[in-house]
Amino acid sequence: MANSIKKIGVLTSGGDAPGMNAAIRSVVRTCAFHQIECVGIYRGYEGMIDGDFKALDARSVNHIINKGGTFLKSARSDRFRTKEGRKEAYDQLLKHAVDALVLIGGDGTFTGGMVFNEEYNFPVVGIPGTIDNDIVGTNFTLGYDTALNTVVEAIDKIRDTASSHKRLFFVEVMGRDVGHIALNAGVGSGAEEILVPEEDLGLDRLLESLEKSKHTGKSSSIVVVAEGDKTGKNVFELRDYVEENLEGYDVRVSVLGHMQRGGSPSCFDRVLASRMGVKAVETLIEGKHNVMVGTINNKLELYPIDKAVKGHSKIDEELLRVSDIMST
Repeated sequence: MANSIKKIGVLTSGGDAPGMNAAIRSVVRTCAFHQIECVGIYRGYEGMIDGDFKALDARSVNHIINKGGTFLKSARSDRFRTKEGRKEAYDQLLKHAVDALVLIGGDGTFTGGMVFNEEYNFPVVGIPGTIDNDIVGTNFTLGYDTALNTVVEAIDKIRDTASSHKRLFFVEVMGRDVGHIALNAGVGSGAEEILVPEEDLGLDRLLESLEKSKHTGKSSSIVVVAEGDKTGKNVFELRDYVEENLEGYDVRVSVLGHMQRGGSPSCFDRVLASRMGVKAVETLIEGKHNVMVGTINNKLELYPIDKAVKGHSKIDEELLRVSDIMST
């Protein structure tokens, strides 16, 4: 297998995450170091079906390590979900003499790569890129650290207003299925309460917590809410419920939304992306594939893609306890 890898394709798929450009840069330059051709596949699997390929060399990726988003662009592909679409993609890879793929993305990206590998035995290696940090087999995904810093900075600014006007703010952050961003950013920003999908706080306990905070002398409060939290139907319902049942608070809602995905990647994400890109290419050179590059206790490890797709990341129970203590 080592001698058969002459050209590697790299793509980004699904939601963008800070650090994706740094990972692309690492893949391209590692290919150049090992004298392997590299092609960028634009618009993810959709671009692979269309043959939207471009040869990349070490100079093609100058000055992108500090850029957010992905210069290869990203798109979701309904066509790739069909056998016909995957056959078109495979034919394009053969046409362009691509021998293996590095896939940068999250659960959906890896699912597509897993199915493609099963059908065509085509070598793929995944690099986890998603701000939600919801991929099993790695302590950190690309973009997670940057997103946390973005959220904490935003909450710090919101707290200035909350304190000035004696307001209660519900701040909604990303996290449809997992609460990693909400929990870590909530602890890091000193939030009075944190609502995550993994722990159903309940409306009564939320009111009890806010009432307790008020009685201890807090004139303003920040409640961080993961978008997938089930305490209420949505963050606006939570606001209405608190306004109806708790006197003395002027309640506001701030939905941070897609700003969490943007921005220049942190140093941590740039370094992680660089390490993962090198590992991904050298894994393919060694003849290994259908795996994801992960980091466990700061060491790069390989993890089967099928297990990464089927697994569920768990919330940090110790940090939940820390959160409870800090909200006293």
